[in-house]
Amino acid sequence: MARLTGKVAIITGGAGGIGRAAARLFVQEGAKVLLVDLDEGTLQQAMAGAGGGDSASYVVADTTEPDEVQRFVDTAVERYGGVDVFLANAGIEGRVLPIPEYPVDVFDRVIAVNVRGVWLGLRSVIPAMEKRGGGSIVITASTAGIRGTAGTSAYTTSKHAVIGLMRSAALECAALGIRVNTVNPSPIETRMMRSLEQQRAEQAERSGDVTMTPDEIKALGASRVALKRYGQPEEVAKVMLFLASDESSFCTGGVYMVDGGVSAGSPP
Repeated sequence: MARLTGKVAIITGGAGGIGRAAARLFVQEGAKVLLVDLDEGTLQQAMAGAGGGDSASYVVADTTEPDEVQRFVDTAVERYGGVDVFLANAGIEGRVLPIPEYPVDVFDRVIAVNVRGVWLGLRSVIPAMEKRGGGSIVITASTAGIRGTAGTSAYTTSKHAVIGLMRSAALECAALGIRVNTVNPSPIETRMMRSLEQQRAEQAERSGDVTMTPDEIKALGASRVALKRYGQPEEVAKVMLFLASDESSFCTGGVYMVDGGVSAGSPP
């Protein structure tokens, strides 16, 4: 039997690289999947890429708005009968700038999407999961959630915050049969990393440091990973699948690294 047979999953950030990979894998493993993101065109592409015919659908919604969050949770219940898995995956990178130069509005937007959006999702999903007798919540954090990185104060702050949020939610939800964990990727081959590489290259040029191209920034970043490469979205999705499935029935309150050894320290 497939690992998610009979389960209903909501995936926010469903049009992004990790969201798409998770959707494909969840559908292959028997789930009904509701994808949530801001752009309808990319959502349609993600839904088509997930395969499975009627097993995938989407809702255009802003995860920072309470009414829109409640709407996509209600939609999952109406279309599929309930919610068993919530993958709180929506996130943005913000800017790469020193703290004194960081725009207040960008900081606020990163916190709104990466933290408020997760909290609002939990607020609406937990009651729906309780009605099903339990479920699994998986929050996409980052290696930035366990360490600091210069130039990414908003993103780093947000990923530390969702780990704390996860731990509180895990304790609150244990009696309800709901498990809550984070998955913490290192650099993954996605649009977000292309944006960060470009920004770091531009920052180096502005500061008068040795000029580096985005490709050179990527190569440098990969050299700092023990496995000497970026991860693939599918590699993150496989850990998400484990946490979404009943195979992880004794796993809650955990921080699951998918980082090629980044969190272990500096490679030789």
